[in-house]
Amino acid sequence: MKDKTWLIHAITVTILWGIWGALIEIPEKSGFPATLGYSVWAFTMIPVSLVALRKVNWNLNYDTKSIMYGMFAGLLGSGGQLILFQALRIGPAYILFPIISLYPVVTIIFSIVFLKEKTGLRVSVGIGLALLAILFLSYRPPEGSSIDGYLWLILAIIVFIMWGVQAYVIKIASPIMNSESITFYTMASSILLIPFAVIMTDFSVKINWGFSGVYAAVIIQSLNAIGFLFFAYALRYGKAIIVVPMMSLAPVITVILSLILYAVLPHPVVFTGMIIAFISIYLMAE
Repeated sequence: MKDKTWLIHAITVTILWGIWGALIEIPEKSGFPATLGYSVWAFTMIPVSLVALRKVNWNLNYDTKSIMYGMFAGLLGSGGQLILFQALRIGPAYILFPIISLYPVVTIIFSIVFLKEKTGLRVSVGIGLALLAILFLSYRPPEGSSIDGYLWLILAIIVFIMWGVQAYVIKIASPIMNSESITFYTMASSILLIPFAVIMTDFSVKINWGFSGVYAAVIIQSLNAIGFLFFAYALRYGKAIIVVPMMSLAPVITVILSLILYAVLPHPVVFTGMIIAFISIYLMAE
């Protein structure tokens, strides 16, 4: 951990995903549904994975174990995104997001128990503050809608587990396969799930196929795709118990950009989360 390569990659992920979070509502509010946004993201993963492989002279790991790890990690992330879409249709976002946002807890537990990752007191405090900050940053004010049933909660817990396990799988795959291959198989698995995203799309509603819709989605989702590659790099060179909580603080960038672009003041709870996040980043970047 003396080599700060992991930190550079983790910060890059945080910035890219933070900008993505601030801009993602542009195509959605313009009439381009999130389910099709997923499909666009899957396609933007193609050039990212190909450029990455080109940089390592097309050294794609294609042994059985690498394919299994890569596809499994990709399906966990992509499948979790599709399940989240369904959960948001039937459940309250102000409860869903705080639950799902704490998925780094799963990664941390797995990494400590199975990978025996350890760190000092200062970084441990930073990790704890990061988890608290993530909870605050994911706050959504209640909208007064009634809550029916518990299926949405079950779906939220499933996504929470899937995303936490995904980061752990990428970490354990790092010693046997390069990050470029992990990105390639994630792309492949996300493409496989596109039909499900299309099925979930309500085509009875007019869809914006113009610049503010599909074309804006391509540009914005490219940030997400590039960010995933750096996420794989960060997990390769750094400890999962530090990298995952740190990059999960991307909403800090989102809130700052939203303030600049849309003049939207953060809720006091979210602002508190930002302060805690800055402290945690300082502590974890030891």
